[in-house]
Amino acid sequence: MSDNRKEQERAELHRVIWNIANDLRGSVDGWDFKQYVLGMLFYRYISENLTAYLNKRMAEAGIDNVDYTEMGDEEAEIAREEILPIKGFFILPSELFVNVCRRADLDENLNETLERTFKHIEQSAVGTDSEDNFKGLFDDLDVNSKKLGDTVAKRNDKLVKLLYGVRDMNLGNYQDNTIDAFGDAYEFLMGMYASNAGKSGGEYYTPQEVSELLARITTVGKTSVNKVYDPACGSGSLLLKFAKILGTENVREGFFGQEINITTYNLCRINMFLHDVGYDKFDIALGDTLTEPQHWDDEPFEAIVSNPPYSIKWDGEDNATLINDPRFAPAGVLAPKSKADLAFILHSLSWLATDGAAAIVCFPGVMYRGGKEKKIRKYLVDNNYVDCIIQLPGNLFFGTTIATCIMVLKKSKKDNTVLFIDASSECVKVTNSNKLTAANSAKILDAFIRHEDAEYFAKVATTADIEAQDYNLSVSTYVEQEDTREVVDIRELNRQIEKIVAREAVLRAEIDRIIAEIEG
Repeated sequence: MSDNRKEQERAELHRVIWNIANDLRGSVDGWDFKQYVLGMLFYRYISENLTAYLNKRMAEAGIDNVDYTEMGDEEAEIAREEILPIKGFFILPSELFVNVCRRADLDENLNETLERTFKHIEQSAVGTDSEDNFKGLFDDLDVNSKKLGDTVAKRNDKLVKLLYGVRDMNLGNYQDNTIDAFGDAYEFLMGMYASNAGKSGGEYYTPQEVSELLARITTVGKTSVNKVYDPACGSGSLLLKFAKILGTENVREGFFGQEINITTYNLCRINMFLHDVGYDKFDIALGDTLTEPQHWDDEPFEAIVSNPPYSIKWDGEDNATLINDPRFAPAGVLAPKSKADLAFILHSLSWLATDGAAAIVCFPGVMYRGGKEKKIRKYLVDNNYVDCIIQLPGNLFFGTTIATCIMVLKKSKKDNTVLFIDASSECVKVTNSNKLTAANSAKILDAFIRHEDAEYFAKVATTADIEAQDYNLSVSTYVEQEDTREVVDIRELNRQIEKIVAREAVLRAEIDRIIAEIEG
């Protein structure tokens, strides 16, 4: 029943998004369209979040039959100072999504109304603890962009359709949905415009099923963690899986991440709010994690998850300070300038708590390439930091068909072994891509927990075994591949051949007899 409801909610969401896309078709390209829809979704839900909170507070105070959406601005203003420390923002009733929608088709200056409203929301946080979390959140929702139309009237016409489209998403109470509405919208939009994935800075969305697997791997045996961290957090989908799995209250000190692309950085902060993670429970930073890490004062982290960009360039040896950086120095070598994958691994390891676990999606090449990458793998193995390598199926991620891996790191392992799991076949085909099912993920997680050999699926290797393989960490090196070829019974085959040969001899003799009779 739950699965049926989930699919109904997802189908409804996708239908409405398609309707909005049709309304805006020809004027806004896919990538920009995504930003407009998600920005307006944020505006709707932040409005509903505040309204629901204030209506509840008034009911608890004995003020019945009062709806915040119907209050006057002057009357509502009284609550501003009380609400700001709690919510981190404030919206006047006249500027709530529902009220702007109500007047939208009659508002000849709708673009100015929206621009003013967005500024007021951001300004409401100025001078408070939430200022950094709200600054620039609406920057990618440009209501005056000529992409919407070359005249104010045309732009406003598009904005009305956008507002109405988001208004008509029949999602009920956001917190009651069985799907991750905002995350699902983002995933669906990425799928619609997958050919443009990475256009804004190497952004490949991590499917929710993979995000959940990473989160569960790092929380095995735990009901809570101190802090979670993603060094290349994108839209925040990996971080937010901890809120779903453990509960926000059980991520005791909050959610931390860093993102280099400003558009995606804004999206991540929006995503946090929409998942009811309060401004005081997350710290998302903007910048290059490898050269300008922003969370020195917050590490170590008990749980680290990430899907960093595959094999991107970085400063590496061109930056003389990096070889002495405490994150990279212990390995004695920097990741190649053309391939930053293992730089993210070393960064994550450095900031990992002693009792923590990190699960990082990796490009497969880092498991077997030589040179500097081999030296880093040797450092990781010799110091017993690698806990598990999981081979994933190909074609799981938007924008790439590569069969990626997961590297699991720990600083306090029970022994000096590494578990290799071949999950390359653990998927179902959905249209043109593959997808992890709940059963697939459960099988992988069970093998991870058991940490023992399983024929054709899992293999426990010692440090000596890995050294003998020249520090190659490819799963196929250790897990025997099942021979799926049809078994042939040689004896039976020979008997059949003998029968065929004997029959051919009989036929040949018969033909010779007939020819002899004809000639005779």
